[in-house]
Amino acid sequence: MVNEKQLDELQEKLGYRFKDSTLLNTALTHSSYANENKKSGVSSNERLEFLGDSVLGMTVADLIYKNKPKMPEGRMTKLRAELVCEKSLAAIAATLLLGECLQVGRGEEKGGGRERPSIMADAVEAVLAAIYLDGGFKPITKLIKTFFAKKLDQLETENTDYKTALQEVIQEKQGQSLTYLKVSESGPDHLKTFIIEVRLNNNIIGSGSGKSKKEAEQTAAKSALGDISTWLQSEK
Repeated sequence: MVNEKQLDELQEKLGYRFKDSTLLNTALTHSSYANENKKSGVSSNERLEFLGDSVLGMTVADLIYKNKPKMPEGRMTKLRAELVCEKSLAAIAATLLLGECLQVGRGEEKGGGRERPSIMADAVEAVLAAIYLDGGFKPITKLIKTFFAKKLDQLETENTDYKTALQEVIQEKQGQSLTYLKVSESGPDHLKTFIIEVRLNNNIIGSGSGKSKKEAEQTAAKSALGDISTWLQSEK
C-alpha cells in the first residue's frame, strides 16, 4: 500500500479527493508488484490503464474540438496524438512526482522502473481512469484542461504545418485552386528576405515574409487561415 501521506500529497496535486481510495491504490500498482504479491490479492493497474487510454483520448478530442473550431480533422488527429503520446504523459507523471508513489516489484525497482517513461505514462492513464470511475467525467475534464490547455496552444504554434492545414481546409470544397507566388526577393545571399502571396482561385488571401521561400510560404498560409471561410463563401 502507498502510505497515506503520499496519497494525500498526490490528491492535492491532482486537485481531486477520492471517495474510494482503493481505486487510486490500484492505479499506482504496477504489474511487477502485483505479480510479487499474488497471495495478498493485489491487483495491477493494467485494466485501469486500458480504460484510461480511452477516457484520455476522448476527453482530449473534445477539448480540441471545442477550443479549435476552425482546425481541420487531419490536424486535430495529429494534435491529439502529440498531446497523449508517451513523452507527454511521462512529463505529466514527473510533474505529479508519480514515480515516488508507484508500487513496483523489486526487479523494476533495481532497473529504474520508477523513471521509465512507458511505466510513468501508463500510470497517468490508470490514475485518470481511477478518477473517472470515482467521480465521472467532470473532474477528468477539469484535470485534463489543467494538464493540456497551455500545451495545446504551444504545440499548435510550434508544430503546425500551415500549408498543409490550409490545403486541408481548401479541399473541403471541390474545384479550388491554391497557388503560392513569389512577390519579391531582397538582400544579400546570406541574408535574403522573401515575400510570398498565397492565392485562392487567383484571389490573394494571404501574404508573408521569411528568410527562405519555405518560411515565407508558411507565414502566408498562416495569415490566410484566419479568413479562409470568408473567401470560400464568396466563391460559391
